[in-house]
Order: sequence, then structure tokens, then C-alpha cells
Amino acid sequence: MSTRYDAIVLGLGAMGSAALYQLAKRGARVLGIDRHAPPHGFGSSHGDTRITRLAIGEGAHYTPLVKRSHGIWRAIERESGESLMTQTGGLIVSSEAKTAVTHVARFFQNTVDAANAHGVAHEMLDTTELRRRFPQFAIRDSEIGYYEPEAGFVRPEACIRAQLSLAEKHGAEIHTGETALSFDSSGSAATVTTDRAAYAADTLIVAAGPWLPGALGEKLAHYFKIYRQVQFWFDAKDNIDPFLPERFPIFIWELQQSRQGIYGFPAIDGPRGGVKIASEQYGSEVTPDDIARDVSAAEITAMYEIYVAPNLPGLSGRCIKAASCLYTVTPDFQFVIDRHPDMRRVIVASPCSGHGFKHSAATGEALAALATENENPFDLSAFGFARLYRS
Repeated sequence: MSTRYDAIVLGLGAMGSAALYQLAKRGARVLGIDRHAPPHGFGSSHGDTRITRLAIGEGAHYTPLVKRSHGIWRAIERESGESLMTQTGGLIVSSEAKTAVTHVARFFQNTVDAANAHGVAHEMLDTTELRRRFPQFAIRDSEIGYYEPEAGFVRPEACIRAQLSLAEKHGAEIHTGETALSFDSSGSAATVTTDRAAYAADTLIVAAGPWLPGALGEKLAHYFKIYRQVQFWFDAKDNIDPFLPERFPIFIWELQQSRQGIYGFPAIDGPRGGVKIASEQYGSEVTPDDIARDVSAAEITAMYEIYVAPNLPGLSGRCIKAASCLYTVTPDFQFVIDRHPDMRRVIVASPCSGHGFKHSAATGEALAALATENENPFDLSAFGFARLYRS
């Protein structure tokens, strides 16, 4: 422990890379540690694209985070030269007859309420207008839409890569391929022991994604469940043009006669890149060590026949590629950004539950403020451990 850091960040995915960058930019002496070499495909921050939307159906209190994230990503684009965010517009489709639930009850109405509360530009589309503007979707008679022109997608691998590069530029020390074995906290320091060495800092941020439950111990681990998710890229039957970003928005669709909805993205990689479509599955828990990484032919067939063919008739059954990833989910699908209840020098960051990446840039800013005990630009009161104890 020859070097004493102002902060150590464990896990350099979406939230960890953002926190490391924000701390380094502020002049903090900071160390980032990851067991892999991010951006990588073993956790939750891969798969080419993540949705970003300003009106948040999971709660209007998220909108300040995503608004600020948009500004940070544009600033990082200018500094790094990376392309991080594309605003294609975003469409959410629902109906009174929907049976799918997206994260929380009243997701569609919550989205509309959040847009109205925060002045987010949007349009409400009836069935006729949905069919006219977006013929790629097999819209049912009773379905309506919420359209947000500033929504779109971010590129998770590029975001992580850019923030880690800039963090190093600002003086951060990064250790990859190094596994944290334990951490502790005393009155004078937070300490981390890895498979290589031991380190000390004023503050430790644990942003370990799906490895978080294993790091926290039994008392807190049961609040975080890990689920395997699968993303699919399907080819167009004929012409890919209707699915290109200038014609096809990101979308979330609360389906009828289905427990799960679907969401998706435009074809961002040209004629042979495919259209990314996914649903959300919460059937059985996994760990990062026992997850089935490969996607089976049976999973591809089921996804196409049940979800894609009836709803996006312009897509074929040819799956160009598929990938699995991991969701870290709390009981109420909300974030945890709080100090460890037994270790004040340790901050636990799990801003995930399947809707976290869009907020990650601003979450890094919030974590940096929390770690350095400066005034926080965001109200984090909704993300504390206390509400989980009461549930």
C-alpha cells in the first residue's frame, strides 16, 4: 500500500468508467480495477447499442440524470473524437389490452407524465398515425404511441472506451485483468485486496455490476438478483432501408397476449448488420460464472416466431448474430447509489435493473461528488438502501 489514493473504483463498466473519468477530471488520485479488460462482453455493458430516452417510465426522478448524460456524452465526443450517441427518435407502443409489463406498472403513462413534468418534447400518436408513420410495425387496432424525437441510442463499448481513455489522460491509474478478492473499511481508509496486491484509499466505489452480490456478502447480496438476457440481430426479408436510423426509431413495445414486451434498434451497421431486437426474461437467476454465454438455435427460433414475425413482418428469420448479457435487478427495479450501511468509506453503485446505461455518464458525476463529499448535482435520495429494508 505504498500509494494512498483519493478513491478506488472497482468495476469499470458503464458506471465505473464514468466515475473514474469524472474523478480524474477533478484532479483526484484515483485507481480503477477490473477483472477483465473493458469494454468486454462478460457483464452488462456490451451489445453495440443501449436505448436513451428523456422521459423515464421508471420514474420522473430519473430524467435529470439522462438529460445531463446527453450533455456529457456530447462533450466527450468533442474531446475524444468518438461517436457515442445517435438521436433517431424513440417510440413506445402500448394499449389498454397490453399484458406485458416493462419494469414497472404504468410504464407508458409514467413516461407521458415524466415528459409533461420535465418539458420533454413528444407526440401522442393514435393507431392511424402509428400505422402511417411506422409501417414497419404490425400495429393492433387498440394501440397508441408515445414518440420522443430526442430519444435514440448510445454505443456502450465506445462510451466505456472513451471515458477510460480520458480518465488515463487526466491521470487515473487503471489495472485490468486484476480480480478484487475482498474490501474493508476502517476509520482511516477503505482497503481493497486483489489477486495481485492491496490498496488503500479515502473512498471505495464498488460498481461491480453482476459481480456485486458476490462482493457485498450475505447481508446485502439478496437485494440484487442477476438474470440472463439475450439480444438478437435479425436480417430484413427484402430491403433494409425501412430499418435504417433515419426511418426507424428505437422502440419499446408493451405487447398484447404476452408476458414480455420487446424493444429494439434500427439497423446501424448497413445491409448485413441486422436489426437488434430483444425482450426481457426474469425466469431464473444466474451468476457471472454459471451463465450460458452461447445462444441456442432453439432460442433464436422462439424469439423470431413468438416476438419478431408477428410484430415486425419485414424481418426474416435469419439471425445474423446473438449475444447474452446480464441484468442486475433490485426488488423495485430502481437503482442503488448509497454508502455501504456498515462501511461509510464504501459507496455501492448499482444503477442498473435493465435501464441504467442511459444514465451512466451523469451517474459517474454523482458518484464523483459523493466520493469527494462535494455538493451533489443530483438528488440521490430515491436510491438508498433504506427503502429496500422496508420492502
